Amino acid sequence: MARPLKRCVVLRRDGRQQHGVAASCLRELRHKASGILAIDKDREPITLVLAEDGTIVDDEDYFLCLPPDTKFVALAKNEKWPSRSSDSGTTWLSESMDEVDSAAEKWKQLARQLKNDLSNIILMSEEDLQVLIDVPRSDLAEELAQSQTKIQVLQDTLQQVLDRREEERQSRQLLELYLKALKNEDSLLSKVAESETVPRKEMDVVDTGTSSTSTSAKTVLSHKILTALKEKPAPELCLDSQDLELVLKEDTQALALALRWDKQKAEALQQACDQELSKRLQQVQTLHSLRSTSKGKKTLPLGDWVSSKRKK
Repeated sequence: MARPLKRCVVLRRDGRQQHGVAASCLRELRHKASGILAIDKDREPITLVLAEDGTIVDDEDYFLCLPPDTKFVALAKNEKWPSRSSDSGTTWLSESMDEVDSAAEKWKQLARQLKNDLSNIILMSEEDLQVLIDVPRSDLAEELAQSQTKIQVLQDTLQQVLDRREEERQSRQLLELYLKALKNEDSLLSKVAESETVPRKEMDVVDTGTSSTSTSAKTVLSHKILTALKEKPAPELCLDSQDLELVLKEDTQALALALRWDKQKAEALQQACDQELSKRLQQVQTLHSLRSTSKGKKTLPLGDWVSSKRKK
C-alpha cells in the first residue's frame, strides 16, 4: 500500500522563494526539491534541514513524524547551515513572519482592553494608540462587535488623544529650553554681579532719605529678583511663584525706589505678578480636579461611552 503524500515547503538558503511540494518519503522530497529549486546534478546529493533551527533531516521515520507544511531548506553539496549570528535568509524569513504574527496579536489584545474598559485609553502608550488607529475599520469593528460608524468615532478619538499628547510633549520641550536659557542667563548675571567693585551678597536695602525722623522705605528683594524686574520684558513670567509672592508683599513705594521707577509703573508690575500667580494657582487646581475626575470616573460600556462622546 502506497504511503500518503505529505505537504512540505522547500526553499534555498536565501529564503526569498519557497515552493510547496508533496512527497511520501524523504528520498522523494530530496528529488523533487532538487528539481524545483534548480540545483545542478553536480551539486547533489542535497541535504534537507529544518528552516526553523537547521536540524538535519536524514531519517525516514523522523520525516514521517513531522507535521504537514514543515519548511525545509535544501543545502547543496559543501553548503552549510548558517549560524544564528550570520545574516541568513531563513532567519530573515522567520523573523518577518514572527513580526507579522506579533503585530496582529498586539492590536487584538489592545482591542480587548478597550472592550473591557474604555478608560484604558488613558493608560495606553502612544505606540499602542497608533496601532489601533492603523487597524482597518472593518477588522476592529469585528473584534469589538460594534458598527463601523462607532469604530470611526473611536479611532477619531484615539487620534485626538495622540495629537494632544504630542502637543503636550512639544510644550514641555519648549518649557525645558526656556528654563535652560533662563538658568544660563542667571548664571551670567551672577558672574557679572560678583565682578563688581562692591560685592552685593547682602539683600538690597533702599532708604528714601526724605527725613531723618521719618520711617525709611526699604525692600528685602534679592538682587537677582530686582535684576529680573528691571531687565526682563515680562518679568512675571521669569520668576517662580515664591518670588512672585515676595514682589506682591513688597511696599509699592520701596519697590519703585529700588527699581528707580515711578509708583504707577511699580503698581502695574505688582498687578501683573498678581495675575500670573493667580493663573498658576488655577492651573494647579485644574490639574488636581482632572486627576480626581479620572480616578473617580465609572467604567462605561463601549456603546454608551461612544454615544456620550458624540453628544459632547
